[in-house]
Amino acid sequence: MEKGIRDFISLKDLSVVELQKLLKNAFDIKANPGKYSGSLRGKALALILEKPSLRTRVSFDVGIHQLGGFSVYLSPNEISLGLRESIHDVARTLDRMVQGIMVRTFAHEIVLQLAEAASIPVINGLTDFSHPCQGLADFMTIAEVKKNIRKTKIAYIGDGNNVAHSLIYGAALTGARLTVATPPAYAPDDAVTRWAQAKARDTGCEIEVVYDPIEAASGADVIYTDVWTSMGQEKESARRRKVFNPYQINEALFRKAKPDAVFMHCLPAHRGEEVTEGVIGSSRSIVFQQAENRLHAQKAILLSLM
Repeated sequence: MEKGIRDFISLKDLSVVELQKLLKNAFDIKANPGKYSGSLRGKALALILEKPSLRTRVSFDVGIHQLGGFSVYLSPNEISLGLRESIHDVARTLDRMVQGIMVRTFAHEIVLQLAEAASIPVINGLTDFSHPCQGLADFMTIAEVKKNIRKTKIAYIGDGNNVAHSLIYGAALTGARLTVATPPAYAPDDAVTRWAQAKARDTGCEIEVVYDPIEAASGADVIYTDVWTSMGQEKESARRRKVFNPYQINEALFRKAKPDAVFMHCLPAHRGEEVTEGVIGSSRSIVFQQAENRLHAQKAILLSLM
């Protein structure tokens, strides 16, 4: 990554060139894993996980090991950021013991404060606002399957959440065509959409937010969704199921996309809720290719920062 990029907090923070370089490196790592096996020999990565994780935990844990380094897992009970110990003190302590921090937490402000206090790289493994590691793997997967991101129409249908935000930022930087379809009260943050639309002058991207899932799915190359109720929103689950029911990715909606369209989901999926088994379990589903690419994308991030 270019000089001046010390942390990986949001795709918004990257230049077009920096994102392209990360994607290029991720593809090379996937094709030639042995080439990078000792690149981070002896380097330690702290894994702070305040939210449960499968793909984030495994991709960073395995990734740093395959690059020759090692990880140190820190559970919520061991740190309790901002409660048991201040974020500043956690950052300054880890500064002296490890060479990088990956944090998966709730409030985006926690990651920003860690990055501000730490002199070592901080990686956003997920916050309620942004999921840039997932976004990088998503655009890697789209490029792998569809070849030309700029000519790809992506339809994200569901909650305008952290995953939607990272897709919007990534589309703005890659020049993709992205339509987000959500219920009116669940649209992505206006500031995110406005930033991306302003980027269109530079990259030629097309970003729009609509409320009709059929409009979004029509003629799409990729249909993407996420769970309707994220961690921390469990009390809203009954209401969300009712509101989002028309946004389910089922066979009828999927047929509105192009004949060679693919289905994506960041996982975990609630099969039968936001997506039917007939879609996610079909040959058009690339969710596990997408999940695998978390490993290669994360390794590209680690190499760039550490």
